[in-house]
Amino acid sequence: MDTPLRTIAVVGLGTMGTGIAEVLARAGREVIGIDVSEAAARQAVASLEASTARAVRREGITERERRDVLARFRTFGDLQAAADAELVIEVVPETYEIKQQVFRDLDAVVSPAAILATGTNALSVTRLAAESRRPERVLGLHFFNPAPAMKLVEVVSSVLTAPSAVETVTQLARELGKQPVAVGDRPGFVADGLLFGYLNQAAAMYEANYASREDIDAAMRLGCGLPMGPLALLDLIGVDTARTVLEAMYSASHDRLHAPAPVLGQLSRAGLTGRKSGRGFYTYDAPGGRTVVPDALTPVAGAGAVAGRPVSSVGVAGSGTMASGIAEVFAKAGYAVVLAARGPEKADTARERIATSLERSVSKGRLTAQARDETLARITPAGSLDALAGVDLAVEAVAEDLEVKRELFRTLDKVCKPGAVLATTTSSLPVVAVARVTSRPQDVVGMHFFNPAPAMKLVEVVRTVLTGDDAHATVREVCAAVRKHPVDCGDRAGFIVNALLFPYLNNAVKMVEEHYATPDDIDAAMKLGGGYPMGPFELLDVVGLDVSLAIEKVLHGEFRDPGLAPAPLLEHLVAAGCLGRKTGRGFREYARR
Repeated sequence: MDTPLRTIAVVGLGTMGTGIAEVLARAGREVIGIDVSEAAARQAVASLEASTARAVRREGITERERRDVLARFRTFGDLQAAADAELVIEVVPETYEIKQQVFRDLDAVVSPAAILATGTNALSVTRLAAESRRPERVLGLHFFNPAPAMKLVEVVSSVLTAPSAVETVTQLARELGKQPVAVGDRPGFVADGLLFGYLNQAAAMYEANYASREDIDAAMRLGCGLPMGPLALLDLIGVDTARTVLEAMYSASHDRLHAPAPVLGQLSRAGLTGRKSGRGFYTYDAPGGRTVVPDALTPVAGAGAVAGRPVSSVGVAGSGTMASGIAEVFAKAGYAVVLAARGPEKADTARERIATSLERSVSKGRLTAQARDETLARITPAGSLDALAGVDLAVEAVAEDLEVKRELFRTLDKVCKPGAVLATTTSSLPVVAVARVTSRPQDVVGMHFFNPAPAMKLVEVVRTVLTGDDAHATVREVCAAVRKHPVDCGDRAGFIVNALLFPYLNNAVKMVEEHYATPDDIDAAMKLGGGYPMGPFELLDVVGLDVSLAIEKVLHGEFRDPGLAPAPLLEHLVAAGCLGRKTGRGFREYARR
């Protein structure tokens, strides 16, 4: 098929439709903008005038090029204007009734060779195509908001779509400077299919009062490097829009992870739809505003605060990467640190690892030679846990094995002085299970650092039902002293970050397992469409497939949700010894060093 797609109609001139029209006009296409609302059409023209004026000021285009772009965009109030279009992209409200009527009306207007594209992100392309007299010419063309900036375009085929139509719009996407990803017809496609499940779980976590909205959002930004937290993102997308997408996903998948959290319906019915209404999970300075303003749920600094215990010395139990990183963090902050390992040799090796890390910081200009020497001088390596007898805070960072940790806490209970806070860095095991083996469970708390500890700002502070208020306050105060951001959460599997991250990773594996999309396409979709720093398969290979599988088994075991069951493909790769970068092969192969 050889369709040049020089004349393209965009039906629906809301934010997304206007953005798509701008992308097309700036790429040299003749754009016919159609909207029943004259106000929307005027706003679309004004928006294009403003954005191109900014481009001229930034010297992105010349004034003549700007005039040419504006001349290529014409607006109309009737679908008849699409008669000469070679491609029509509808971006009308997300309901079957409205979209189906548009497709029926277009059948009577456009030429038999014209391609009809829906911009839906939640509805069935197949169902919409079935309403057309030429279903082979119907496909999905899912841009991401804001369309001029976002590089991803999902090209969605139904079982009825002609391959030639897919090839044509895929080539168009490339000519627009976008990265097209070919996907099949299922609710949410790739990016939203993974994103909205994660957002839904975050909403449910908030609704269960497990953690505050601020802590949930901070945890995912700082722990995963995401540009926005999930609740702030729901407000940006629109709580009502998210609920619509999830309902479509759930009706197709019947996966409880996609069943909209009740709070989404409650907020929607109350008109609290996010930024556009001025209030959703957060409150904003005005409808459509971006600035969050304090409300009744905003934490008040120092309100009801309990004083923590004084801490001048810290003990770190372990000799691996995490233990070394945590010891470095405390020593840099001025604490006297005892680094206790199983034997003097392991302790010395861990201290040497810290010395190497500090030297790298000096070579990069992040640390002075004097600060390096002072930091290293604060670290005392020891070959026995007995050396922790005088510390005020003992942090364990040993293997993620419950029996290993229990045995270590039995020893800490005997060795550490009365009043010392005992912290575990577990990422998935129950903190109370280690607290119970001590004679002082009120002194035990979770202090989950993220790897690499010197670089990552987040610490999940996990209190059990037995943790004392002053022990909890001590850890929060220490986090502030070492310039980490503490977030509070209860003692359940995965805490905040892993409880939201690993179901998302597991669902990505299921997509590959079902041959819905490739790891490369899924990674591209999440980086370009979701702003993720790494795609799910890049991240799985870095974390380690065995580590990921272990965490997913813990989550499934605690929550008993069938949707959390580890993907069989992940289990098969682990059984085959394909664990990711550390073995040279996971979802991808890596060069051996």
